[in-house]
Amino acid sequence: MVNREGAEPVSVALVDDDPLVRSGLRLLLEGPQSGIRIVGEASDGDEVLDLVAQCRPRVVLMDIRMRRVDGIEAARRLLATEDPPRIVMLTTFDADEMVLRALAVGAHGFLLKDTAPDRMVEMIRSVAAGEYTLSPTILGQVIAAATSEVVDPRRDQARSALAGLNAREREIAARLADGLSNAEIAGRMYLSVATVKACVTRILSSLGMANRVQVAILVHDAELEDREDR
Repeated sequence: MVNREGAEPVSVALVDDDPLVRSGLRLLLEGPQSGIRIVGEASDGDEVLDLVAQCRPRVVLMDIRMRRVDGIEAARRLLATEDPPRIVMLTTFDADEMVLRALAVGAHGFLLKDTAPDRMVEMIRSVAAGEYTLSPTILGQVIAAATSEVVDPRRDQARSALAGLNAREREIAARLADGLSNAEIAGRMYLSVATVKACVTRILSSLGMANRVQVAILVHDAELEDREDR
């Protein structure tokens, strides 16, 4: 894992009704080089509000499916509180209508449970830093569901909107559509993370959008098959 010495650890609370999953996540995520500190655990969504009040995590990593109160309802309750933490949903399925419902509620990220540990750490840290992030396979399913009936006028509107961006912004928007984090985009484009973050902010403002997923959907609406090979 990437060495995080000197950085403030990201405090994370785990919510999953399977104790073995919680134990496994703790082993995967918590370590001297991960920059993540597990501050609490809960076994169901009905325990989330009390858990967050007690340990004040920066990120809640929560199973989307639980027996009593699922992750979607728990996220809705949590996001209605003052100064809520960032929420990353865990799911076993990359083609799950509950992902779309959780996105509508306002979850900040989605991870498949079989995501590689290094990638999981990076995505959690990205969400803690204010990004929205999804596993690439989940992003693909979200885009497929949102663009399954794209017609020419919608494609033309998307292309017109993207035409208002400069060349660098269009390239970064295309990479957002591939599910890349700011750090990954910076590495591939030989830019600083701060430059990419500022550019993403400008893209969202120029397009009048709230998050990266909306940008990704717009790029795919535009059917930019002639995008530069990345």
